[in-house]
Amino acid sequence: MGQVPSATRALRVLRFLAAQPEPVPLERVTAAVGIPRSSAYHLLTAMVEEGFVVHLPEERRYGVGVAAFEVGSGYARQAPLQRIARRPLAALVDQVGQSAHLAVLHGRDVLYVLEERAPGRPPLVTDVGVRLPAHLTASGRAILAQLPAAQVRALYPDRAAFVDRTGVGPQSLTALRSVLADTRRRGHAREDGEVTPGLASVAAAVLDHNGHPVAGVAVTYPAGEADAASVADAASGTAALLSRRLGGR
Repeated sequence: MGQVPSATRALRVLRFLAAQPEPVPLERVTAAVGIPRSSAYHLLTAMVEEGFVVHLPEERRYGVGVAAFEVGSGYARQAPLQRIARRPLAALVDQVGQSAHLAVLHGRDVLYVLEERAPGRPPLVTDVGVRLPAHLTASGRAILAQLPAAQVRALYPDRAAFVDRTGVGPQSLTALRSVLADTRRRGHAREDGEVTPGLASVAAAVLDHNGHPVAGVAVTYPAGEADAASVADAASGTAALLSRRLGGR
């Protein structure tokens, strides 16, 4: 990390803090980001002064500050990812004849930011603005499979982190790791009845220029009605297109 610019370090710290369910001690930051304790302390102090990080001295923990929220609000206003994805997502729906959506990771949930409904398809719970447990959704699994193991472990520290919807799906970190390993091996994520009984989904991750997952492109269809492999290929193609447009690999 000695040659990594300070701005890159700061962004990595901010990304890590934003993924945590609550403020964390300094040691968690140093372990997750891979920088010395003294460097992390000085970096966090500067980020506190700028308002991007808040320090809770009584708890000796650090969390996301108001300035980071302001940046996030600016993103929400401009919605660049949604603008880039709207036409490719519509083309995906035309190609497979099923509904598709775009989701981003928000803590342990996925937040749906764009949806294209196919005519005559069943209603879905994935309206824009809806949040669902990431470990149960195909889009969430596609994103989680591309994250460092330490970040996934931080998101799911114990069994209490695993929310249940339909009685199926991973309920422990070991089970989730197995699901994510299968996802990486296949090159796409799947879920079948874990969000809504009778409906299945496939998804692929959209990557930025650092190879970091910024979103998941998913297609949802009645279980058994579509060929999962061919629909997954189409979703993967759309995700790859969006990755290139974002400057990803």
